[in-house]
Amino acid sequence: MTGLIRDPADLEAGAAHLMQVCPVWARELPALMPLPLRRWDEGFVAIRDAVVAQQISTNAANAISGRMVAAGLADEAAIAAADEDALRAVGLSRPKIRYLRGISQAGIDWPGLRDLPDDEVIARLTALPGIGRWTADIYLKFALGRADAFAAGDLALAEAARLLYDLPERPGPAALTRLAEPWRPWRSVAARALWAYYRVAKDREGIR
Repeated sequence: MTGLIRDPADLEAGAAHLMQVCPVWARELPALMPLPLRRWDEGFVAIRDAVVAQQISTNAANAISGRMVAAGLADEAAIAAADEDALRAVGLSRPKIRYLRGISQAGIDWPGLRDLPDDEVIARLTALPGIGRWTADIYLKFALGRADAFAAGDLALAEAARLLYDLPERPGPAALTRLAEPWRPWRSVAARALWAYYRVAKDREGIR
């Protein structure tokens, strides 16, 4: 299993590595410090919020999650028991309703994921309805605190990398993965730094 990000000291250790291996990070990263810790509680709620955030803005995702909590639709049991009208009323699309119902009924041992290697966590999560690699990587990064999770399919990360490295076009997942290879074993810190760079460059958040 890879290392963990538990506190700001871990972020600082990762940042030091990035600045050591890459002159671009050495030039740009100090101005982005301190990086946000962004640790979520483990379990269904983290996956719920990640599913809600798929393919919509961070503001829209925050609004929907807030309405779900206000409506008492925050946990597995409530979502499994709710009818479609109630779930639609808080702003969920039909596909996301289907995903969240399926996940809430899957009987996942959330605490048990904590001790599994990254690849096994990804395999178990992506077997669930509506969970692709991006969502699994986000869970690894923020809920489990894995230090080398990355989410190469994230558009904000790709756009930040394009700007930071002055690339001719936004890198796709494979190209971004290659670019990030020297950042191991701290790619999760690099992702936080790229989101911070994106926030400065675009004046909006790229992740919740």
